[in-house]
Amino acid sequence: MFELIVSVLIVLGGFFSLVGSVGLIKLPDLLTRLHAPTKATTLGVGGALAASMLFFAVFEDSLTIHEVLITAFLFLTAPISAHFIAKAHLHEHAELRDQLPPTGRPQGWSTFDGLPVTEEEGEGDDHKAAHH
Repeated sequence: MFELIVSVLIVLGGFFSLVGSVGLIKLPDLLTRLHAPTKATTLGVGGALAASMLFFAVFEDSLTIHEVLITAFLFLTAPISAHFIAKAHLHEHAELRDQLPPTGRPQGWSTFDGLPVTEEEGEGDDHKAAHH
């Protein structure tokens, strides 16, 4: 039974890795290409790591923390690096700013717009200016 689960995890991991790699090559621009490695390939590597953990825990009677650490590192770094790449791309290509969806808040996108000045902050600035 465990052989079947390990096999399924390896096949699913390989499938997601393949889909992520093809998406990285075939998608038209940088912002859409970011989804392939951050979503599908992360799931692919996660499936392979889960299969490795299960295999060594069941068949080799050794429980290692290496796979857990790799998975945690991957799940933390992939979205953060994609976020930084997307922000850098938006700063490089100013014409893309008009295509951003509305934030649904009084503030705009933090990358381009400053925070709104609240009444409390405005009064504090006047108060500070009067004393200088």
